[in-house]
Amino acid sequence: MKHIYIYLSAALLLASGCKKALDQPVLGQYQGDNFFTNDANAKLGVNAAYAPLTFTDPSSNTLWVLGDLASDDAIKGSSDGDQGDFLSIQNFNINPANSAVEGLWKRYYDGVFKCNVVTDGLPASNKAVSDAVKNDVVGQAEFLRAYYYFNLTVVYGDIPLHLKVETPEELQSPALPQAQIYAQIEKDCTAAIAALPASRTGADIGRATKGSALALLAKTYLFEKKWALAASTAKAVEDLGVYSLLPVFADNFRAATKNNPEAVFSVLHTAGLVPFQGNNLNAWFAPRPLNGYGFYLPTQSLVDNFETGTTGAVDPRLDYSIGRAGHPYFDSAFDPGWTTTGYVSKKHTQPLSEVPVSTRGDGNLNYQAIRFSEVLLTEAEALNESGSSAAALVPLNKVRKRARESYLHDSSLNGFGTVPAGLLPDVTTTDQSQLRDAIRRERRSELALEFHRFFDIIRYGTAYASTALKNKPNFSYTANQFFPIPESERQTNFKLGK
Repeated sequence: MKHIYIYLSAALLLASGCKKALDQPVLGQYQGDNFFTNDANAKLGVNAAYAPLTFTDPSSNTLWVLGDLASDDAIKGSSDGDQGDFLSIQNFNINPANSAVEGLWKRYYDGVFKCNVVTDGLPASNKAVSDAVKNDVVGQAEFLRAYYYFNLTVVYGDIPLHLKVETPEELQSPALPQAQIYAQIEKDCTAAIAALPASRTGADIGRATKGSALALLAKTYLFEKKWALAASTAKAVEDLGVYSLLPVFADNFRAATKNNPEAVFSVLHTAGLVPFQGNNLNAWFAPRPLNGYGFYLPTQSLVDNFETGTTGAVDPRLDYSIGRAGHPYFDSAFDPGWTTTGYVSKKHTQPLSEVPVSTRGDGNLNYQAIRFSEVLLTEAEALNESGSSAAALVPLNKVRKRARESYLHDSSLNGFGTVPAGLLPDVTTTDQSQLRDAIRRERRSELALEFHRFFDIIRYGTAYASTALKNKPNFSYTANQFFPIPESERQTNFKLGK
């Protein structure tokens, strides 16, 4: 396929971490060997590959729907007729034409295509681009392709694998076993690890790094149940010395502190730009009276997962993550009339003082796709499952220590200055089964409302899933562990069958 279509704009630069917009969008059709002719164009090419990750349009980037509304952590909210297909996901009345099922497939395979444009356009024989830029750009594309494929295969299971810009005939591709998809993710991550720098500065903050690729590889091994590899790869992220847990958990989800040492890989958003590059989740998740649509309501089950101390003090991550009665919702008083569950999400929303009515939905928060705390919990889980339960306590208790010691660093917490008695004590059991339960509970609290929960439920197996989703009578582990390949794909790719 001689002609490669590359759609680039100032928005794409910002999605990849660049801070300055171009005066004019660049739109065009190029031959691959005529586009990747200098360092600047190579960077533009990979910038485009970041764009499908953004939440500028949450109706098409439906990771939040498939990752959390299908789980026990959140319900759709709003009215039943508003985004009815999302309600169907929640209730497991799912058909292949469901808009949430269609949306993620199209968006993430578009990301795969944009990555393939880069890797096709920058072979070793390309001497027009400097080796340093070429290696870095290709490494970013390999990481991004791995990230897209990881999400695609945990969502849909067996899927087609496209590794180059293909002709229409080549796009007729059967679904390959998930093991082959994971093998390619491992390959891309390994290549990216070798190519990418350990850290970024200045306008390059937000681009993939060596730690991003290591963390994704560790998570891939975790999902494959390659426990020893998952543990050692997660430890390699820690050994880079680049990442650390923030003293205050909530600073991961505040605009002023969004680019921080805990962010292993973030999807960047910037408010106030043309073309639009804000995080529109703010409009979707905020309560209706506060300039939102009232979607994405946390459940009582999730709230009950958070631990309390001996004096009744609650895990501070609860009120950092969830709005509830008796506690302010940022700079507004909480109104129980906002929600049918009693709760609203806070992780992806901002106060009216930051996103006023005049700029509805133009949020400035990044999506924290991989945080260092998740890497530590990956290490803990993998160590425990591989029989090293005592060693697993170390990374697990680092996460718990940070959570409880928010009381020592956040003056807004009631009781600031002292960790409440009995709150989030170090876990000491080395019984594998008990520790497994503790790690799973910790992961749910730490990563609540970050779009991971359903995929964790499924990988934990039939028994866990049946208990977690017992209030969803239509759920069947056999039928619903993966979402259906979209009908639109089956109508164009005849090798998928019916």
